[in-house]
Amino acid sequence: MSLLIGDNLVVSMHYTLSDDSGTVLDSSEGAEPLSYLHGAGNIIPGLEQALVGKAEGDELEVKVEPAQGYGEVRPELMQVVERAAFQGVESIEPGMAFEAQGPDGAAQRIVVKDVDGDNITVDANHPLAGVELNFDVKITQVREATEEEVAHGHVH
Repeated sequence: MSLLIGDNLVVSMHYTLSDDSGTVLDSSEGAEPLSYLHGAGNIIPGLEQALVGKAEGDELEVKVEPAQGYGEVRPELMQVVERAAFQGVESIEPGMAFEAQGPDGAAQRIVVKDVDGDNITVDANHPLAGVELNFDVKITQVREATEEEVAHGHVH
């Protein structure tokens, strides 16, 4: 009897992620399946919830709203900073990404949205914040997690 997806099981799947216009954002095609420990918060909540109760061989399409994906766009994560904050960077262009220190001291990714003289608008939102995500998923394997995987909270 095949295992039904639930907490502390390792799930392997092939997936294609696209936005509402059909643009493919990510895919496991041509690579190993993505494996994760179910219930450990290793994948976005909306996809994890949709997989509960599914089994090896199942194929499904899942639409994930921003709140259950990478969140809504948070305006407070966009700000204008002085060009001087980019020490050693000669040319700053929209679309460039940098790693910056967040308010809690952790590293966070920022993307340049606009350059107006010495005023640089940066955005620390996840690139997929505010985006409805469409997953095509094929579950390739479901197995019991090892004690070590459960203790560490991820697949080994």
